[in-house]
Amino acid sequence: MSNTSMNLKGVIPALFSAKKNRSLSELPKDKAAVTALMQAAINVENFTIPLYLASLASIQGTHGISSVPGRLWPGLSPAAKLDQPLTPTQQAYNAVFSVFIQEMLHLQLAANLATVVGVIPKFFKATVLENVSGGWNCFGPTLTTIPHIIDLQDTKTYAEVKVNLAALDSQQLDLFLAIEQSHDAARKDIKDSALHKYFPSTPFENWNENSSEVDLPLFGTIGWMYQCLLQYLGMEYEGGKTLWAYMFNADNLDMQRDLFNRKGAYHTRQEYPLMPMEVSASDPDLALIQAVDMIHGIVNQGEGGIENMLKGFRLFAQQRISRQVSMNETVSLRDEVSDNHVERRYQPDFCALEVDYNLDKAYARSKGDEIDHWERFDLLKKVVGEPGYMNFSQWFAAGNSWTANDLQTSAYQPSTTEPSPQEVANALNSMNTPAYRQLLDQLIVGAIDGINNTLSLSWTDATKPFPMQAMKASGDRMTLYWAVFGAAPDISKGNPAPTPGSDDAHACQGLSVENPGNNCAPVSAYHTCQTSNSCKGQSGCGYPLADGTTASSNFVAPTDNTCAQKGGCAAPISDWQSYSSSGTMDLIDIDNGQALNPSTMQFQQGESVYDVAWAAYTAIMASKGKTAGAQPAPNPLRIVMPPN
Repeated sequence: MSNTSMNLKGVIPALFSAKKNRSLSELPKDKAAVTALMQAAINVENFTIPLYLASLASIQGTHGISSVPGRLWPGLSPAAKLDQPLTPTQQAYNAVFSVFIQEMLHLQLAANLATVVGVIPKFFKATVLENVSGGWNCFGPTLTTIPHIIDLQDTKTYAEVKVNLAALDSQQLDLFLAIEQSHDAARKDIKDSALHKYFPSTPFENWNENSSEVDLPLFGTIGWMYQCLLQYLGMEYEGGKTLWAYMFNADNLDMQRDLFNRKGAYHTRQEYPLMPMEVSASDPDLALIQAVDMIHGIVNQGEGGIENMLKGFRLFAQQRISRQVSMNETVSLRDEVSDNHVERRYQPDFCALEVDYNLDKAYARSKGDEIDHWERFDLLKKVVGEPGYMNFSQWFAAGNSWTANDLQTSAYQPSTTEPSPQEVANALNSMNTPAYRQLLDQLIVGAIDGINNTLSLSWTDATKPFPMQAMKASGDRMTLYWAVFGAAPDISKGNPAPTPGSDDAHACQGLSVENPGNNCAPVSAYHTCQTSNSCKGQSGCGYPLADGTTASSNFVAPTDNTCAQKGGCAAPISDWQSYSSSGTMDLIDIDNGQALNPSTMQFQQGESVYDVAWAAYTAIMASKGKTAGAQPAPNPLRIVMPPN
């Protein structure tokens, strides 16, 4: 390649120029390229979720539990700047929290775009993110590659940076900055000797209709990956029809999901009223304009640097509708503000966030989301170096351990129905052992895995609920890990699949018919929410679920649910869980599906979920001619698991 060609390699043009009159014989392999690119976009967004969540959870502090006045739990929460400035630690938490939420938004947008062109989104499973053991393939102390994008060893600035879960500090922020660089900055940072590895041209070389995401070249930047996607979508074939028009399927519009703008009983406002979350148009050309606006939202909030090309592509799509649109129109870099600021239409609405969430979350997100991800992380480089900043690694290194005073406020009133602050402190301190580290590693993997499995179901079956509560609970579990060990979990190893029909998949400590006296549930059965549990016989929480498997109007007894995605939240059952209402539960032998005698049991508001589970378990054991024995005292894991 000549020096002139190398100098132009990776330069994104300001205006879009479609490849025209492409032979229809190329259509199958071009469709395969779009399928791979759509999945790659999902992978890149999904890759950031555990990465940013781990660093968010590493920030030292505590937060209150709304259902338990006077009690504190490990881990910070968002906070608004009111009467006094935020501490450096709180500033850091707000900033990473705002990015983390937007990465979930980007994951949703990428999945919706894939859906409308007939690509079934895959969330982690059977993607390049998964290794042969079922764990995460992309994180490790020696790894240097951002999936689909670049090996950081080929960069001038970030050659020593490792792609791994770690505490939020200056070194980890270097990784975040490398991920979120704008296209032009990232391109300039690639060593001249490595440029030939990146910035593939379209159509891809050596590509065929059987190629998939694993065959994709490295793109060099996230911006180049999206521009390759647009180059493919805009290809025109003999007769003038675009690849987008060939792949777009209006029948799939209802398969899209939206957690941010769709309204419901507990979500009454649009969080991003000026930003499209879904493709709604059934006309392919109008739908393409909506699609490019969704991609624009992703890069404007995050990586940036391809705005010119995106606006040029939008003009191309508009011209297909109206020939009066001139392709020579001036395309400015930004509509309103400077390069690191996010356009107003891609910012959330503060009032909507405050109504549906609270002032603290509204402040953290709306203030953070005014600037792009790179700018937020660049500002944090100074913040994490200030004396007032602390993560859990630093906290433990300073010789700290948990005390009762760390976990209570002056409003605390002793209770006989929940663990005391001292009991929780003792449990947190006692779990810092190799055995518990292995167990909690698997707990984190299981929590994330449950979310990804449910996301996959949610995008293929509109009746399946979005795992919002499971997402929240996964954050609690990640924070718990840092609060016990002061280090990041190892999520490189997968968990064994639950054994079908095994009674030992029961929710919790001592609740196994086949193995009475078990200490806790097998890790393969751990989950965070009824939407993410994987088989019958699992869990229970304080929100009674209707027994939809029978004609009964009663509820599901904890650990006695008869199928997957029933049974409520949290395996194992937290010692804090209590019922929010009273009612009647069905008792069923889950081995044969037959009702017990008596066939129901009562539960009361405020009653311990585990106590109700034990009563159901005792009835099941009696029906089998067995003795339940004595109810065990809660083990440390159940004591430190927060209430959902």
